[in-house]
Amino acid sequence: MGHRLYLDPEHPKGRIIRQAVESLRNGGVIIYPTDTVYGLGCDINNKSAIGRIYQIKGISKRKPLSFICPDLKEISKYAHVSNRAYKAMRRLLPGPYTFVLEATKLVPSKLLTTRKKTIGIRVPDNQICLRLLELFGNPIISTSVTDRDGQIMVDPEEIQRAYGDKVDFILDVGIMASEPSTVVDFIEDEPKILRPGKGDISYFM
Repeated sequence: MGHRLYLDPEHPKGRIIRQAVESLRNGGVIIYPTDTVYGLGCDINNKSAIGRIYQIKGISKRKPLSFICPDLKEISKYAHVSNRAYKAMRRLLPGPYTFVLEATKLVPSKLLTTRKKTIGIRVPDNQICLRLLELFGNPIISTSVTDRDGQIMVDPEEIQRAYGDKVDFILDVGIMASEPSTVVDFIEDEPKILRPGKGDISYFM
């Protein structure tokens, strides 16, 4: 049974975040809050943990998984960023956006499920996420926590019942909103909105 610990989203305790980081270092799969929804995550360099995420969500291994980074500098290690994409990200991040970009060789091959070698990357505007990334030192997989019908789950009590025996750690900040991130494709120089979400799309219009 995964540990579930409550964190005050405004004043999160470092001790609890460090426990979640330790779980990640040990190859664990965790559930954690982002600036949009609860995310299911693990170390992007741990193949077996990534395999567990596919199994837990019951999705095809051909379905791409996004990950979170602490800042724009870190994104540039894992993705090729055009000048236009850089300007957009500098203005919008941290924030509720997922940018689809061409991956660099640092991205593990297990995450490159398309022939184009693309990847979705986020920098959430959430201090718990950013602290997790700072202490852990690696990007963390980020896929939304959903029920069997693919609906986003917002209540930690329901998440515990559905995922408690499948994950190693749950960071509980209470009931969250259910709006996912806006997904922007920046593979070409002209951005394309793949999924409108919490992020304002007027910047791209």
